[in-house]
This record gives sequence, C-alpha cells and structure tokens, in this order.
Amino acid sequence: MHRRAFLQALGAAAGMGLLPRLGPGRAAGVAANPPRPNFIILIADDLAWNDVGCFGHPTIRTPHLDRMAAEGMRFTSAFLTTASCSPTRCSVITGRYPHATGAAELHQPLPADQVAFPGLLRESGYYTAAAGKWHMGDDARRHFDRIYGGGPSGGEQWLRALRERPNDRPFLLWLAASDPHRPYRPDTIDPPHRPEDMVVPPFLPDAPEVRRDLALYCDEVSRLDAFVGRVLDEVDRQGIDQDTCILFFSDNGRPFPRCKTRLYDSGVKTPLLVRWPGRVEPGTVCDGLVSVVDLAPTILYLAGLPASETFHGVSFAPLLRDPAATTREYVFAEHNWHDYQAHERSARSKDLLYIRNAFPHLPGTPPADAVRSETFQTMRRLRGEGRLGAHQHDCFILPRPAEELYDVNKDPYSLHNVAEDPAYADALGHMRAVLEDWIRRTDDRIPATPTPDRFDRATGQPLQR
Repeated sequence: MHRRAFLQALGAAAGMGLLPRLGPGRAAGVAANPPRPNFIILIADDLAWNDVGCFGHPTIRTPHLDRMAAEGMRFTSAFLTTASCSPTRCSVITGRYPHATGAAELHQPLPADQVAFPGLLRESGYYTAAAGKWHMGDDARRHFDRIYGGGPSGGEQWLRALRERPNDRPFLLWLAASDPHRPYRPDTIDPPHRPEDMVVPPFLPDAPEVRRDLALYCDEVSRLDAFVGRVLDEVDRQGIDQDTCILFFSDNGRPFPRCKTRLYDSGVKTPLLVRWPGRVEPGTVCDGLVSVVDLAPTILYLAGLPASETFHGVSFAPLLRDPAATTREYVFAEHNWHDYQAHERSARSKDLLYIRNAFPHLPGTPPADAVRSETFQTMRRLRGEGRLGAHQHDCFILPRPAEELYDVNKDPYSLHNVAEDPAYADALGHMRAVLEDWIRRTDDRIPATPTPDRFDRATGQPLQR
C-alpha cells in the first residue's frame, strides 16, 4: 500500500467523523499507527428484505434485528448484484459484479487471482475470521486467518469466533448464517409462527399450503435473529461497541417462486442494517441507493485504506454521516445459472426497474429447492385447475418478454410491465442506455455455451447428466 494513498484515505475518513477516536496520549492529526475500527458482517441466507419487523413485516418476530435498526441505520434501497447464494458472497468480498469474479454461477469457487477486501485488511494488520456458511471455494480461504464451521443455523460458532479473536489487533468477522435456507422443519422455535399470521405477497396464492410454508420460513428467520442478538450482546459485553461497525444483510430473497434468483425487488433487494454507536446516529433511515458491491470500498475506506482498482463499487461512507447524501444513481443486478439456464440483467433507479432477458424462450423457474416446495407444487395444481390468480403465473409464462420495465413507485411488486406503453418510451430508452453502458464498462457478455439445466423444472429432481 502506498503511504500517500493511505494518509489521504485516513484524513478524509477522519474529517467525516467516521474513524474511531484517538486513544489517550495520541495527538490529533497524527497518522502514524492510527486506531482502526473492527467490522462484523452478518449475512442471512435467503431472507427477503421486507421479512424483518423493522422493514415492515407486521407479525414476524425479529426483536434483535429491530434493535439493531433502532441503534443504527436502516437502508430502504439496498440491493444485491444477484439473487443467488455463492455468487452474492463472491461479489461482496471482491467488490465486483458476479460476471467479473469468475464465480458468476451457483457453486462456482472464487478464483485464486481475485482481490478480496478481507485479504487487503489482513495484509494491513487486521485479524480476519469467518464462521458459519462458507460457499466461496477453497482459494477464498486464504483471505482469513481462521475459519469456523457452523451447525443447522450457521450461527452456532459466531460467539466463539468473537471471543477467540486476538485483543491486540483490529478485526473483521464474516459471520454467515444458513437460515432461512430450505429445507424447513417444524419445531425450529417455540412458539412457532402461525400460518394465519403470514403476509402473502400478491404474486403467490393465498392458500393454506403457502401459509404453512411461509410460517416455517419465518421460524428460521427468528432463529437467525436470536444469533444476531447474541453477537450484539457479546460486542457490548466486551466493551467494543463504539469501536465496531456491524453490518447485516441477506444474500438474496426468500426461496419462493418469483423471489430467489429473480431480479425483482423480491429477489435482489436486501435488508441492510449498520450499527456503529457514536459514528452512526441511532434510529436513522437512509433511502439512498446502495449496492452490496459497494461494501468492499466502504469498509476499506472506514479502515483508512485505499480501495483496490479492481473494485466496481463506490463507498457509501458519506451516507453513514448524512443519510440524505447520494452516492449512486443506479444499481445493477444479474441472473446467471442457478440450477437452471438463465441470463438476465437489470438496471434500477429510485423510480424504474429495467430487465433484459437473453433467453426469453425459457420460463422463470424458481430454484430447485423452491420447485420442490409445497408452495410451488400448490401453484402447479391451482394452475392446472384454472384457479391461479392473475399475478401468479410469472413462473410459467412462455415465451417471456425480452424486456421488462416497471414504475416501482406506482407498482412496488413489479406486476405491470410497461415496456410497450408509449407513455414510458423515453424512460425505456434511457434505461436501455444505462444498462448498455454498464455492460460495456464491466465487460459483460452472453455466454456462447450456456450451462444447461440440471434439475427438472416441474419437480425439482436432478436430471441425469
């Protein structure tokens, strides 16, 4: 790292009031060996942005995430770069869009030549550890000093990782849950959520089977919430709360039809929370657009380190100081192979969502585990009986539109495609140009030989290869 770049980054962060206070006996403005913040990243697995109490769900039990929002900042317009598990994680730690990480498809390991922000922190003196779900391949392990496993929830080793860290170094903990990923089982929590209390979105049928499925999903969300609470309590017990920036988000939407893997808000919008007492005002809400590709440059900036030239994202540190600030006008996302062949790209502003589909001859099939779910099989049955609602056919449409445009302020569930509406012709042209510019800048291409389906689209069972 160049010393000049380090000092410039440090001075800018200090000027914003986002770096920790100087310790006793250390003169203000002295850059040598400055104290640096700790970072804890909490990642849910398959949690929708609005399935948290503080994000508007009226009956789900998430008291600890609600506490985190009350003690920090809640982001209402935070987005993922894809709605797929491992590609999201690889995108976050590299600060790059999935198609540029070498791990754009589900289960692809992150290549060894990728620059990752935990490794940059480690090289600068940070202790780095991960606990819980991994899902990034073996080469990515070199960026961490220690890696712990996990149990059914993924959070079982989180406290151990926090307690066994060295006390003489700043640290980064990457704490990844397996909740609320399928499969679901009853009696995950006591008492369980009641099906009659579930919120059924309009793109799913309001059927008893769907409500039961949603209730089991919410049980795992609450189990995850309990592990988050233990981390918050342990940070406070250790007396490092004002020196520790804690971030929470999910890797994609709920594992239900028209959610996980899809580019609607139900797939790529994420419940981002940041708690940092003394640095982030409690109970603040930020409506500015943020992408998880911005996490890497943000964390390095707060650590007083320059961003890597390989990063695609931009730091949203200004928003932590002033939630009314603006750091980007658009967010971008992609849908690549995840159990099924796919290639979709999207550009989103505060007002518009534009989606381009390279394979409109393929249906929008949900992931294989969601295909096997009671919800999807109920939708198949209701469709066969002619009883599926007007907005609930998305997964079965053939051919799909090659372009979709949604006025998300008027149509928050993206149910009405206005791409062919003359009133939106100028908006369509503008969003086309925005996406084309992003494709060019990030060197995105449609694969010449797409990965084929590996599961049956009706049953979710593996295909013979």
